[in-house]
Formats: sequence, C-alpha cells, structure tokens
Amino acid sequence: MTPDVYVFKGVRAVDERGEREGVVDVVVERGVLTRLGRDASEGFTANDSVRVIDARGLVVAPGFIDLHAHLREPGFEHKEDIASGLRAAAAGGFTDVCVMPNTRPVNDNRLITELMMAKARAASEVRLHPIGAITQNQAGEALADIGEMRAAGAVAISDDGRCVTNAGVMRRALEYASTFDLPVIQHAEDHALTEGAQMHEGAVSARLGLRGWPRVAEDIIVARDVLLTEYTGARYHLAHASTEGSVRILREAKSRGIAVTAEVTPHHLLLTDSNVIGYETACKVNPPLREERDLEALRRALADGTIDCIATDHAPHSASDKECEFVDAAMGIIGLETCLPALLTLVDQKVLTLTRLIQALTTAPARIIGLPARTLHVGTRIDLTVFDPEFKWRIDARSIRSKSKNTPLLRKEVKGRVRYTMSGGTMVYALESPLPESPRPSPRKGES
Repeated sequence: MTPDVYVFKGVRAVDERGEREGVVDVVVERGVLTRLGRDASEGFTANDSVRVIDARGLVVAPGFIDLHAHLREPGFEHKEDIASGLRAAAAGGFTDVCVMPNTRPVNDNRLITELMMAKARAASEVRLHPIGAITQNQAGEALADIGEMRAAGAVAISDDGRCVTNAGVMRRALEYASTFDLPVIQHAEDHALTEGAQMHEGAVSARLGLRGWPRVAEDIIVARDVLLTEYTGARYHLAHASTEGSVRILREAKSRGIAVTAEVTPHHLLLTDSNVIGYETACKVNPPLREERDLEALRRALADGTIDCIATDHAPHSASDKECEFVDAAMGIIGLETCLPALLTLVDQKVLTLTRLIQALTTAPARIIGLPARTLHVGTRIDLTVFDPEFKWRIDARSIRSKSKNTPLLRKEVKGRVRYTMSGGTMVYALESPLPESPRPSPRKGES
C-alpha cells in the first residue's frame, strides 16, 4: 500500500537559499509539501497511510534537473531506452531529464518529439523534456521544424554531437528560436580542427601517439556564437564547456549583458587528459578531458556563476563500444547515477558550497529551460531528493540501473548516495537499507 503521508524526521533541508533552519522535519501529504520546520512531524504516527522515515544525517533538496542526457530511444535501445534511462535518473536524484535529439531517427519533427513524450509518461513519473534538433537530420543545413517541436513539448534546440558550423544557419536558428523563447544549445566544435582526433591535444596525446583535439576548436565557435547572440538578441547555451578559453569568453559576454548560459559536466570538473593514460576507453569523451588549467578554470567558473549549471551528458554505450582499441571506441560516459557522489568531492574540497552545488543542479537549469524555480516551498506539489552525503560505497555493475556501465568510476569507492527521490509528489526511488562497501570508521576512544 502506498502511503498518503511521508514524514522525514531530523533532515538537513538545503535549496538555493541555503540550509533551512538547520535540522528539520519535512512532511509530504498526498504529494504536497505541507510542513517544514523543527517539530513539524508532531501529531503523525507511523501506520499504513503514514510513512515515518528517520532521516538523521541525510540532506533533503529539490529534485535535480539534468539539462543534457542521451537516452538513445528511438534507435539505440540496446544502449539505453527511455524507461531504463528514467529509472537511472530517479536513482541519481533527478526528477527532470532533458534528452538530446541524436536518436535514429533524429528528433527533428513533431512526431518524434511526441513519441518520446508518450514513452516517458508510460514509463515513469520522472519527467522527460525533449530537446529538438536545430537542423534537419542534424546535417547543419536546413532548419528543423522548430515551431512544431516546441508545440509538442521541446524545451530547447540543439544539434548536439554535431556543431552548427555554418554561421548563416546558426544566425537563422537563433533568430527563429527567439520567437518561441527557446534557448539554442550548441555543441561547440570546429570539425575542421578535430577530424580524426581522439583526445585533447597536448603532452599526453603526444606521449600516447593519438591525434589531438585542440582547445581552440571549441573557443572559435563559442566566440563566434557569442557575437551572433549579441547581434540577434537570442538566448544561447553552451553545452559541456571544457576549456579555459570558453570560460574567458563567457565571462566577458556575461559582463556585457549578453544572454549566454553554460553547463559543465562532472567528468570535466574531476578528470583530466592524464586519466586517458593506459588508453582508458572509459575516459574517451566528447569534448575530451582537458588539462589541469582547464579543470581549474571550469571549477572557478562554476563556483562564481560564470558557468550556470551542471549537466551529466549521460552517454550510454554497450560493452562492445568501449571494450576495443582506443581509436575505435565510442565517446561518452554515463552520469545520471554517479553525478551526486562525484560532485560531493568538490564540496569536501571546498571548491563548491553545498548550496551552490544544489543550485547548479536545480534552479539554474530550471531557469534556462523555463521550468519553475526549484525550492522547498510549503504548499507545492513537491519534487525532492534525499541523500546521505557521508555514505561510502563502491560503484559496481549491479548497482547501476542504466543498461550501460561505461563510467571511469566503475569499481571505485565514492561518498554520497541518493536514498529517496520524489517526482511530482510520487516516490519514484527508495534505497531503504544500503549495504556499506566501506563502513564508516568507528569513533576513536574519547570521541562521540
């Protein structure tokens, strides 16, 4: 029997406004957040219709929003499908997932957009938000049917995986999208500079004998697009920023009031091209992992708001796509389920505050695609994520809900795990009794 009431006792409540009153109780009645505060659970007793959860040591935050994921359906369901992708999202604390259009067929028309929406509604309470293609078949030439996709539910347009390199096409896309108040999401890559490239161009690529992918291939496109955005007055969003140069261009553009936003992935915040040493195909990704100076620039930019939000770029691949020679391996890393534990590392290192991390996963992406702001507001049908920031566990194939397992974190110990996810007031994920791979150390003598 599904409870009508959930009571989380003794939890830390954090949203973009910071920590709410320290340790509190949170009460959700029939999907609506009705009480939040000290002793808010008074009067509730556990029974068939009331679920009381001891949440001491846990954190509750608004449900996460992923601005950039690949769920592969239609066309590549052996890697991921909408149902399995949304299950993975729920396990990662995500209540909203924006999906890129590079499916087969490409999501460049209303029919595919509606198909994806219908599949998602049938599969899960986690909400799917399609991102339509900028150009027909992502070919970079004729514009896709943007207005019809918008009417069917698309929240943005992008040719992700392919850059719109033609300035004339990009100008028209910006102008047309602005009439529907849609952001244009660009995969910034000058393909003439990256043909045949396997990883970031630098000392490591030279050492490994792999063709390099220069930073300037990204920077050139970002600089051009900022100028086009200023000229058209449209809204522009940079997908998976990866270079120090992109950060510099974004910061200058924002200082002049140009309507640009950007995202960064967990892997670009945590890994560098040195992780590719040994020809690690799990670390082959597009755009490639860069150098330490890029990583540091991205971290600073996320902390100060130059980069608005975090997006996983969840890119599932089958084992055969990755267990092969490096030059033949597909590019991509899964991220929906590993995002939170990976990024809590940055909180521990004081690179980010917990409040900024939550804001970058909730209200910031909501603002970009026009969803309501994400806060823990009494009286609203609630999306929330409850996680244990201290729980240590080892990521293995059995613990991953995605069909694909392509992550460099496989078999690695991490800290932080989602325990409960509610989407639209419905419990969509509950990890009741996680078994610790590495138990918390016992207090030393004299400690409590």
